[in-house]
Amino acid sequence: HNYGAAVVVMAFDETGQADSYERKVEICTRAYKLLTEKIGYPPEDIIFDPNIFAVATGIEEHNNYGVDFIEATRTIRERMPLVHISGGVSNLSFSFRGNEPVREAMHAVFLYHAIQAGMDMGIVNAGQLAVYDNIDPELREACEDVVLNRRPDGTERLLEVAEKFRGGAAREGRVQDLSWREWSVEKRLEHALVNGITEYIEADTEEARQQAARPLHVIEGPLMAGMNVVGDLFGSGKMFLPQVVKSARVMK
Repeated sequence: HNYGAAVVVMAFDETGQADSYERKVEICTRAYKLLTEKIGYPPEDIIFDPNIFAVATGIEEHNNYGVDFIEATRTIRERMPLVHISGGVSNLSFSFRGNEPVREAMHAVFLYHAIQAGMDMGIVNAGQLAVYDNIDPELREACEDVVLNRRPDGTERLLEVAEKFRGGAAREGRVQDLSWREWSVEKRLEHALVNGITEYIEADTEEARQQAARPLHVIEGPLMAGMNVVGDLFGSGKMFLPQVVKSARVMK
């Protein structure tokens, strides 16, 4: 720490990896005391990884893994407010490898709740993150049932829903769905900004310019309104930084 480096602390101890809420909190608390009290490590330079494990595996003991991480994150940040929380997000959806639309939805749902609990870092494929509000409602509900362990048949229900999205059908459907092109130019600009779509932005901006009294009104009006929606989604944890960057590129 004399060189200004941060440290990542995995939730492991002499008996193994922490897989429950109690063990995650216990190990991270012990590590925190060793680092801050014994060697004087700055708490703001400590990054805890309390272990994200796969859910929906068909093994009952795994059903609460998502909740355990989220609640452990909440407790750790309450007791040690200056530390950071990270984790390997793709571990969560390992049971659905090969079904990318479902995995992306599971990651977005998990991050939405984990960020609210205090998670502020993560290892995730930035190019494969769904916007929380854009997830198919049936799929989103099924993912939340599993991630939050809300019902005993959550895994079976998600397996049934997942079949509809196998092979990327959902993503292809979204790409081919151009019904939004029938909306007003203001709503089209907002949709393009939120979803990072560049194909039609110049034509739509020109259409808006022709309808406006001054070109500046397009920037201050529909374009800023669209970016305000992006800001609200990002602020509420329903949109993530890589998606905001894509929106900024559309705005540019």
